[in-house]
Amino acid sequence: MEREKIDKIVYGKSVIDFVTIAVEVCAFLERNEPLPREEWIDRLLKMLPLLYVKGLLLPETAAGEEELPAIFVREEDYLRVSNSASEVMGEEDVYLDVFLEEMKYSETPVSTSVSENIADIYQDIRNFVSVYQFDLTEQMHDALHRCRENFRHYWGQKLVNVLRPLHALKSACPENENNESDFPEEVPWD
Repeated sequence: MEREKIDKIVYGKSVIDFVTIAVEVCAFLERNEPLPREEWIDRLLKMLPLLYVKGLLLPETAAGEEELPAIFVREEDYLRVSNSASEVMGEEDVYLDVFLEEMKYSETPVSTSVSENIADIYQDIRNFVSVYQFDLTEQMHDALHRCRENFRHYWGQKLVNVLRPLHALKSACPENENNESDFPEEVPWD
């Protein structure tokens, strides 16, 4: 593929928008400063849907002939993100998941964890973002193709699955327990 066409794809608005939110998610998950659970969940519930939408808008690309894009996330990085999320989530980390492949053949519920799903999402978007961060122009197109395909077949589903338990926890926060409505008792719509 000619250079101009590749540049137009890898520096296109939809890709740059995806890179922007992916960098924000990675930076948030790489923080060393722990946050209270409510704040951590609130931030993720604002970023993950945007990451999903921007992932949907990534352009379709053809697989390149080059070798696989560089892998930047080491096992220690993955475990650090997973352990950090697990620590924040505590006893609420594990949830039942009906969209796992194993569930189709199981008579018993299948569980997964928020922390593992978050780390899986992190691993793929961090590898992608790192190719852009280090300005590895030759690998950007292949990294984009791989990230888009992984989004479609792997971590996109994990992202929407993890929103359910995060939303349930956000809705159950003490600030929402008093069952007070934001609407007035009488609606003055006459």
